[in-house]
Amino acid sequence: MTHLPLKRLPPSLQTGHSTAALVGTALASGLLAVLLSRNFFEYEKKISQLIETDYGIADPPFSRTVSHLLGPPLMEGNAIDILQNGDEIFPAMLQAIRSAKRSVTMENFVFEEGIVSDQFAVAMAEQANAGVKVHFLQDAMGCNCLHGSAMKVMKQAGVEVEIFRYLHFTQFNERTHRKLLIIDGKVGFIGGVGISDAWLGNGDKANKWRDTQYRVEGPVVAQLQQAFMDNWLQTRACVLHGDDYFPSLTPAGSITAQGFLSSACEGADSARLMFLFSIAAARKTIRIANAFFIPDDLMIRTLVAAAKRGVQIEVIAPSDLNDQHLARLVGRSRWRSLYKVGVRFYEFQKALFHCKYMIVDECWTSVGSCNLDNRSLRLNDEANLNILDNHFATRHVETFERDKAASAEISFQEWKHRRWREKISGHLGNVLRSQM
Repeated sequence: MTHLPLKRLPPSLQTGHSTAALVGTALASGLLAVLLSRNFFEYEKKISQLIETDYGIADPPFSRTVSHLLGPPLMEGNAIDILQNGDEIFPAMLQAIRSAKRSVTMENFVFEEGIVSDQFAVAMAEQANAGVKVHFLQDAMGCNCLHGSAMKVMKQAGVEVEIFRYLHFTQFNERTHRKLLIIDGKVGFIGGVGISDAWLGNGDKANKWRDTQYRVEGPVVAQLQQAFMDNWLQTRACVLHGDDYFPSLTPAGSITAQGFLSSACEGADSARLMFLFSIAAARKTIRIANAFFIPDDLMIRTLVAAAKRGVQIEVIAPSDLNDQHLARLVGRSRWRSLYKVGVRFYEFQKALFHCKYMIVDECWTSVGSCNLDNRSLRLNDEANLNILDNHFATRHVETFERDKAASAEISFQEWKHRRWREKISGHLGNVLRSQM
């Protein structure tokens, strides 16, 4: 075989080729740096100073401040029901969808192929076929069937389906974690439930989720609708307005509440502010039940300060029945200073634990989608319902006590003598805490 002699490029072309390669490499490196900085590094200032209050949760300055500091005001005249686990939650939500006369708006994170997702798809499709305006906003990361049969059923029936952060490479780390359902602008649902068969049952099986959801009526429903509109405008870019979505709302009960949202795009530290401010104003008790209790340094300092002024603090977290094992170990690794001031820790034993609620001084309750971790407090779009009402808080304390009865208390000695592999994994995992 004859080999052709290799020829070198002229120096001028060699230089051009090298320059083009360098420019291409520089552009690629720059793009990668932008993606990493936008998605994995904090680029906004966050609250770093301890909040101190000379008033408590039950005092008027707290309600006035929380109304103006966090955005939407506390509103009187609401009725709120606590729904426990899939056996109560799904029938109530499906019945509400089927009762819609004018509009259904739904924003969701977990949507997994199965019985439950099919039921929701069919219910929304039936309403769309009947002339109801149905809008479904689904996070891209939380769905395993973006092109599955449930999505096709809804789209074919005329449901307006939007996928949040789909192919948004500069913002793929910022998800909507909100779980909102609003019917005719009059009845709302908010909480932590996922549209998945994993939430079926009564929260007492090792492979199913224990969770809470809340059915809401009254003026605060308009604030839940506004939270939905916040992300709908980012996707469909179409304004939904008028009586179909924002009807005149009359009092439905005696509860004072606030529909509160946070977003990575705007007010990235607002959810964290809500928790810090609530803990700073606590005077008697703080009860926290949360699927991801991974407090940052300031949150720990704020809890420690509360305990030192005599506030009794209890925390219910997941056990090793958990689908995010590293996150659990990282959270556990941060308990030491809290143990030293008397905080008591419990781990739920019966099922996977997905609840997200906090009760302060038996008069202030915050419920919804927000975890006590960096992902919820800094990255995700979240929605919570803040409730200033003694009777509702007392009812929710009963829920906390039932969850605590199904949990095992983790003593300081037991925590201190946990396996060395867990200790190492937890401390090393703290490097990734910004993504948890």
